[in-house]
Amino acid sequence: MTRESIETLLDATRLAGLETTEGGRILATISRPDAKGTAYRTALVEIDGERNVPLTRGAASVGAVAAAEDGTTFFTAKRLGEDGEEATDAQLWALPRRGEARELASRPGGFGGLRLAGGRLVAELAVHTQASDETEHAKLSSQRKDAKVSGVLHAGFPTRRWDHDLGPSRSVLAIAALPEDLDWAEKTPAPGAAGGPATSRAAASGSGSSGSWAGPADSSAGTAGSSSGSSADGSSSAAERDEDSGAEQVLHFRHVTMPAGRLVGWTVDRQGERALVAMSDSHDELLAVTKLYLVDLLGGQPPLLLRESTREIGYGPGEFSPDGTRALIGRSRTWTQSATLASTTEVLDLRTGESAQLWPELDHWISPVWLDDATLIASSDDQGRGSLWIGGAEDPAPVRLAGGPGQQLAFGEVSVAGGAVIAVASSITEAPHPVRIDPATGTLENLPNPADPVEQSGSLAELTATAADGTEVRAWLRLPEGEGPHPLVVFAHGGPWGSWNAWTYRWNPGPFVAAGYAVLLPDPAISTGYGQSMIDRGQHELGGAPFTDIMALTDAVVARDDIDAERTAFAGGSYGGYMANWVAGHTGDRFRCIVTHASLWDTATMGSTTDNAAWERPMREQNRRYNPKDFVADIEVPMLVIHGDKDYRVPIAQGHALWYDLHEFSKTPRDTEGRTRHRFLYFPDEGHWITGRGNAQIWYETFLGFLDEHVREQRWQRPVVLG
Repeated sequence: MTRESIETLLDATRLAGLETTEGGRILATISRPDAKGTAYRTALVEIDGERNVPLTRGAASVGAVAAAEDGTTFFTAKRLGEDGEEATDAQLWALPRRGEARELASRPGGFGGLRLAGGRLVAELAVHTQASDETEHAKLSSQRKDAKVSGVLHAGFPTRRWDHDLGPSRSVLAIAALPEDLDWAEKTPAPGAAGGPATSRAAASGSGSSGSWAGPADSSAGTAGSSSGSSADGSSSAAERDEDSGAEQVLHFRHVTMPAGRLVGWTVDRQGERALVAMSDSHDELLAVTKLYLVDLLGGQPPLLLRESTREIGYGPGEFSPDGTRALIGRSRTWTQSATLASTTEVLDLRTGESAQLWPELDHWISPVWLDDATLIASSDDQGRGSLWIGGAEDPAPVRLAGGPGQQLAFGEVSVAGGAVIAVASSITEAPHPVRIDPATGTLENLPNPADPVEQSGSLAELTATAADGTEVRAWLRLPEGEGPHPLVVFAHGGPWGSWNAWTYRWNPGPFVAAGYAVLLPDPAISTGYGQSMIDRGQHELGGAPFTDIMALTDAVVARDDIDAERTAFAGGSYGGYMANWVAGHTGDRFRCIVTHASLWDTATMGSTTDNAAWERPMREQNRRYNPKDFVADIEVPMLVIHGDKDYRVPIAQGHALWYDLHEFSKTPRDTEGRTRHRFLYFPDEGHWITGRGNAQIWYETFLGFLDEHVREQRWQRPVVLG
């Protein structure tokens, strides 16, 4: 039952993202195991009325997507070679409404994000730091490759991000006009596009008809990098053959003049003329802070600095209004030794440079988009659930459109398509699925789901407790079938800014419930969706109010008749891993075992090794009081340590130090042969999250086996795949 539950979860087709157009197209990116069942592949599906129409097929995963109103779909994918292996770099493809996908461009470094606007395609490109155009980039990249140089010389922080190294390239925006002379009927599709000929609407319905596609473009298009007939976009309708792939280069990208720093965020207006870009840079005493610029994509004006972050305040780009006169910008109060993180949105008038806070009376962190030039839609966490809000740009507060108390859904990836609100909805027990919400009535409609629903056994309950300072705190409780009493495992969420309010494939309670465990999902201090005061309660005492809140909720749940108070365990990842380590050193033998994943162990050394420049300064005072390492001698129960070597947010050194200290200093009794009862599950090829199909399964199996061994005192057979 347990293994079946894990495999059902991990083999399910997942909704990985939505892409919509203003006119009403809805495209879904789905993720599912490959033919071997050992890795995940992504594909595109169009939600067309009451049906799902596959757009791509085969073994090559789809990356970035941009949809045109006429039915053309632009996407990136790595073509498969004759040896069956993916290309190193993703190519850019276009799939017309009818016909097959065609390669438009390929380049060293591939393509990042895409945005289609005003008859132009804007792409994020990784470019050699000394290259000024695509010709130089190709030449210099080839020289580095041929010389077999892997070294990178850095001048800023960080040198790596999340799970990948930074450099030797820099990210820039580039723009290309879409040519008018793409005659799809006369072109032969490049072999292996997205793993083979893409399935179009016509192909899916058995029609073999073909047609041509024409999109708006500048009539003066010329070849990028040439001196003849170059347009503002630097693109050309004349096809050139790429020497490596043999495919014709249909689109030619001109690099946009970028400000100094590292590109960390960008949005484009609907006219395809301007972009808001956030550039991270270090200068003076400031480390990796952002500056927000308005960039002219057509090259007429130099970048205009709009907002400059300080040690206390940061800014990020949001959506342009439909008419392009205003834009949303994120404004965050930085976590410091004296201030807590706070997040607001401002509406910036691009004509005057003045801005005002959006909905100042709403006490939630929001992610807003424009419904029209006067109205906005926003999603937020809300009391262990989610809400959608609607209001005018000048309103002091919005009204709730959907969600909130009385239901269980949370919402993400909100957009507006065909006048309706489109979003991904999920809950603790319901996998992500696409929904449409009427902005006039709030009526929610489930769209055809290209992903698999995942059946969940057991039941869901909600409980509250009174914290040490009198605050009411709440949690979800997943219960297995039967009357119990059931063994319990407590899951601490990561973040620390977060909430147990939506579906997750990584820390899903389902396999644990199927194995007979009750799972407590507490939202303590620093959880989102409860107002700024809940953030303020715990951010300067990571091991204080969040810890006592969780323990109050744990006390409440073990008092239930259907919970076995003598058979409990504690687990968490990232900040939840910090909490697991803190709990291990502060609760004696209350829990029979502790599972800690990607966890902070020594908060002092964490600050100078993580990729997160915002960590070290605010933790200087807390390190003296709330460092789990200082309490290792009080750890009595067995711990399962899990860490990935490619984790650059919480570096592997944290896991290694914890593993050593458990051996050397903890007072956990050893087994009958004198060996440690602690365990270390190490993934050399994973990062902060365990994403590989096989690794994810062994994560769940080892986690559950450790619980069974110590909570239920059952013998666990080590999987043979672990060696």
